[in-house]
Amino acid sequence: MNINIMPKLRTFFTNSKHILNISYKPSNEEFNRSARIILLGILIIGALGFIISIIIGYLSGAPI
Repeated sequence: MNINIMPKLRTFFTNSKHILNISYKPSNEEFNRSARIILLGILIIGALGFIISIIIGYLSGAPI
């Protein structure tokens, strides 16, 4: 089985270079806004999981 890996590596490095060229460092305001949104999402998902576990525990009769 003869696999020529060089074209795949060249494509990978070309794509990686393109990604790095179009990326930028976010401003403090943009970073803080993103961090708040992510934290809010984590809290909502955690609260929903906790509420669902309480409901399932109550319905199954398992002690908390």
